[in-house]
Amino acid sequence: MKHICAYSIFLVLFLASSCKNKEKLGVEERNDVKEVFELTSAKQIQDYFIKIDSTSAEYGSPLYSFYSENDFQPVWNSRELREDLFRNIETIEKEGLYAEDYNLESLKNTLSNLDEISEKKRFDLEILLTQSYFTLAHDLYYGKLDPKKIFEIWGIDRDTIDLSQSLKTALKAEAISKELEKLKPTSPIYYSLKRNLQDYKNLANKKDSLQLIPSGKIVRPGDKEPRIPLVKTRLKNLGYFKETSDSIEDNFTSELQDAIKNFQEDHLLEIDGLIGNNTIKNLNYSAEDRYHQLLVNLERWRWFPRNLGEHYILINIPEYHLSVVKEGDTVARHDVMVGVQARETPVFSDHIDYVVYNPTWTIPPTIKKNDVIPGARKNLGYLADRNIEVYQGGNKLDPQNIDWSSNAPYNFTYRQEAGPSNPLGRVKIIYPNKYLIYLHDTPSRDLFSKNSRARSSGCVRVQGALDLAEYLLDDQKKYDHDEIEEILASGKTKEIKVKKDVSVHHLYWTAVVKDKNLQFVDDVYDQDEKIWKLLQPTNLKK
Repeated sequence: MKHICAYSIFLVLFLASSCKNKEKLGVEERNDVKEVFELTSAKQIQDYFIKIDSTSAEYGSPLYSFYSENDFQPVWNSRELREDLFRNIETIEKEGLYAEDYNLESLKNTLSNLDEISEKKRFDLEILLTQSYFTLAHDLYYGKLDPKKIFEIWGIDRDTIDLSQSLKTALKAEAISKELEKLKPTSPIYYSLKRNLQDYKNLANKKDSLQLIPSGKIVRPGDKEPRIPLVKTRLKNLGYFKETSDSIEDNFTSELQDAIKNFQEDHLLEIDGLIGNNTIKNLNYSAEDRYHQLLVNLERWRWFPRNLGEHYILINIPEYHLSVVKEGDTVARHDVMVGVQARETPVFSDHIDYVVYNPTWTIPPTIKKNDVIPGARKNLGYLADRNIEVYQGGNKLDPQNIDWSSNAPYNFTYRQEAGPSNPLGRVKIIYPNKYLIYLHDTPSRDLFSKNSRARSSGCVRVQGALDLAEYLLDDQKKYDHDEIEEILASGKTKEIKVKKDVSVHHLYWTAVVKDKNLQFVDDVYDQDEKIWKLLQPTNLKK
């Protein structure tokens, strides 16, 4: 009996061991001892790089730097390291990137046949693994695309990383995954977008037939229009419209208008309850389009600095929203207006310098060229009606004595004095930058009631700008609320230095997370499609 029990135990252990040895981890066969497979030799690597011309781009590449600093030693002889990198590439889609960009198929085919491949292919594998790591690490940290090559106005310098040192750290710790994880954005919003990514991919894969709604004239309540059934169907599919007996009818009912308003509100469109082309554009987005939008916004997160600072103002341009963040907590929120499409508010970062109460407005070059000078040429009353004065150097000029038909007016400075009609309102907040952009108040406060607020000439109008300015000065006892009220009442321009260290970040996201819920907002400057075309892998671009 004892022999039978012993045999049974032995059989169980043998079978368990056999099963374990047959398991696959990635593409290489797994066993219980650390596997070392000599891919190549230091001499082969050194001979390869000796052939490279010192004037070539490859000579100064991270690949050359890494191996030369490592005495040309091979680094991928360990199966665990190869598998670790391969797993990251194989699952990189969860980060919004594409495995094809990191040699997935080549690595898979080669790693599956290590015992059979030639010496040359083993050498190629060593180099390919290193190149794949560098490309993957680069894209996780910097992003796949360079925004400065895409957009004329992009004023954020990205953080830098030593890719060679990154790989050295990963190899020394024998932890490829851990090192790659450190390179990713750390924002909770980034992780929230990732969590939604698979859901939208699944929806996109269903390939639901979506009949596009044609653009055309604005459709108003009471109208009968052949596009209305398509609008109803789309709103129903999105959960905004309850199917009724008249769903297929082409009449614009009050129920349809309510559904449109709710859709417009959720996507930061103008809430007019009308079927206009911008509303149609947003209705036409499919699940696949939204999946692409998530990919685009994950890429944007990789473009921005990992650390925005301890104390900063964050403006999301398409969301028309400003947040004041201190030590990780949002201490204030403000609605804003941003530039119209023809005068976009740029993406950039800077530091608050000073606050100006009762500001004058020195008219920027674009407005001077496109609005003020043409207006004065038509009618000199244009300047007087707007309280605009003309200066050359420090000298005030009489508009009656200026030859407006000449080029001279383009060399003058135009300034609107402080007062009720001044478009800067009662305060402006300055962070000197090459774009001449700043935060300011506005006399047109009723416009904040609008849902779509791309209405400025580029600067950012802030609802509650006086409250924001007072917050920036609240560490200076001299400028308490009563003192500020006296300054405002005087009507005199007053500049006050801000002593707090506060950054300002103008950023751009069209997929945001509010109260843990994903929300897509209108791509006010039509940037998403441009980024998506460049972001997708080559095989999808064809």
